[in-house]
Order: sequence, then structure tokens, then C-alpha cells
Amino acid sequence: MKRQLAFVFGGGGSRGAMQVGATRALFEAGFNPQILVGTSAGGVNATYLALKGVNAESLEGLVNLWRKAAKMDLFPSNYLWLTLRALFNKPTSYSTNRLKEFILSEGLTPEFRFADLNGIQLYLVASDLNNGRPMVFGEDLEHSVMEGLLATTALPPWVSPIEKTGSLLMDGGMVSTLPIETAMTQGASEIVALDLSDFRDLQAESRGFGPFLAKLWFTMESRQRELEMALATAQGIKVRYIHLLWEETVQLWDFSHTEELIEHGYKQVKKEIATWRSEPRSGWLSGLLRGDL
Repeated sequence: MKRQLAFVFGGGGSRGAMQVGATRALFEAGFNPQILVGTSAGGVNATYLALKGVNAESLEGLVNLWRKAAKMDLFPSNYLWLTLRALFNKPTSYSTNRLKEFILSEGLTPEFRFADLNGIQLYLVASDLNNGRPMVFGEDLEHSVMEGLLATTALPPWVSPIEKTGSLLMDGGMVSTLPIETAMTQGASEIVALDLSDFRDLQAESRGFGPFLAKLWFTMESRQRELEMALATAQGIKVRYIHLLWEETVQLWDFSHTEELIEHGYKQVKKEIATWRSEPRSGWLSGLLRGDL
């Protein structure tokens, strides 16, 4: 059976910068994925790498992409005002237009299909609110990559859900914030999963609607992750789970720490890989870590 390594990029807004440094550390250690799976901000990273390849040049390009995103103010911090507008059915299209402009500026056109990707499989997970299930872009090779990317990053109140032939699509974090199951379904035999979830600021005694929503999201994310990890264990698929955490909590919309997050992701995963090298392993994995495969 052919070995299929998947990188799974979880959602987490601005914290996605840590995945850039993490991927560089994995690449330098000889990890070369055949499958890329992403949700939300992780979908941005997965898409860029699928288009450009997992190599030193593309990783430097991904660093520059995040620097550009930090300057563009893609997700304004006035989310309470945006939420009120959405509640009164007067959503703003500012972030939607900025996000599409950002994607177009990187050379991805609406006509580019998953079938046009060369040498790597890409899957982007969105939440279908009309049908209560994930929608995985990339299973149908005729799907537009841009359409999948816009769907997986459609996070209210910044970006409104997308209507598509009986489906209402939004950020994939609602159904699979760390899409391990999708990687398994698409043939992965080993997975490196880069989790960006961070709920350290949650306090049990916190009251109010904001803390309630945060706790609700935390509960859903935790349960999804547990179930997908358990499914991988039951099927005998190796998951190298890495929980990327910076020294302090960074909000989804706060891109002011991009440089520090990239560097932290690199250092954290370098340390993680060092522990893998001391594990008993099969011959093929030994060769992988040496860069022979």
C-alpha cells in the first residue's frame, strides 16, 4: 500500500501564521505531504501550498502572504458592530470584498479547478448549514478552488455565508475545525495535524452572551477533535497532533503578531520533531525523517 502523508491545517484566524513556521520546520525535516487538508485560515495555507508546492521558495512566499494579510486589515476588530448589522439583516460586504481581492491578487482565478492542481491533493472543508454536514471541496475535481476557499473562510460576522444550489456555506470550523476525518477519507495513511484552537482566556465563572458563545464554540471544537482523533485510532492511522500555542492568547482578527507567530510555530515544531526522532519507528519512517523518502 502506498504511503500517503497528509498535513491537516486547522482553523484559527490570525493564529494561522504559526502553521507557516510549523510547515517550514516539517519541510526541513523531510516531511513531504501528498495530501493537504484545510479549514478556514488553515484552508488558506493549504491552498497556497497546493498551488505553489511545499518547498523553500513557496514557504517564503507564504510568509509574505501573511505579511500582506496583516497590512490589509482583512478582519476588522469592530466585530460587535458587524454582528449588530448582521442581526438586523444589514450585513456589510467590506470583508467579503477584501478577502476576494486578496485571493485574486495572489493569482488564483475563479476558473482554476481542483483538477488543475499538479502533484498534490487539496481538500477544503466548509460547513453546509442547510444540510447540517461538512462540504468538502476537492472531492469533485471540477469544483473551483476559489469557491472552496471563499466558502471555508466565510466566517460571520466578517464574511457572510455563501448560498450555493441548496446549500448555505460558511467557515468549516463549525463542523470540523481540525479536519482529520477528511484526510482519512481521502486516503491518508499518516497525518500531521496542526491545531490552532486556544481557549485559555475562558473562565468558568464568566457570564454574558460573549462568554457563552465562546464556551459553546469551545465545546463543539473539543468534541469534534476528540471524535476525529478517536476515529483515526480505531482505523490504525498515525496522527501526529501538534497544538500550536503562543505565550499569550491571540484573537482571530489580530494580525499584529504575525512575525512572532511564524517564528514561534517554527521553533515549537522543531522541538516536537526532535522528540519524534527518539521514538521507535519503522524503516520507512526512519528514512522519511532523514529526508531519504
